[in-house]
Amino acid sequence: MSDHRKFMQIAIELAKENIHGPLGGPFGAVVVKDGQVIGKGVNKVTTNLDPTAHAEVEAIRDACRNLGDFQLEGCVIYSSCEPCPMCLGAIYWARPAALYFAADRNDAADAEFDDSFIYKEITRKTTSRKIPTNQIMRKEALQVFENWMEKSNKKKY
Repeated sequence: MSDHRKFMQIAIELAKENIHGPLGGPFGAVVVKDGQVIGKGVNKVTTNLDPTAHAEVEAIRDACRNLGDFQLEGCVIYSSCEPCPMCLGAIYWARPAALYFAADRNDAADAEFDDSFIYKEITRKTTSRKIPTNQIMRKEALQVFENWMEKSNKKKY
């Protein structure tokens, strides 16, 4: 069995085990560095009452704590399902070397986890989104960015 299949199997087993726990969703993810699992995550949305507690986000949080870093340089993420837009954003921010997934977004939709509307919403103008989205106080917010740019000890990410 290849390493990729071995680590994907771990992510799938986490997903499988999670549906037998207290209200967990059927998603699992692992983060691997140098051939070792350094982070694990399962869907905890309903157990933690947290809409951001998706398996990939949980695995990223676990791996970052274990590495003592906010980025996953040189790491690979394995997810039992194609990441949703939120998780994909978190993955890009974490900057791993690669991502592998098993089931895809259509498989998730067939299991009643349909995030296609979010993909559509992201491409709409802010004024045309389902959740009313309005920009206010831009000038005041820009001042914060100007202050950030003036800092000599900022940590870029």
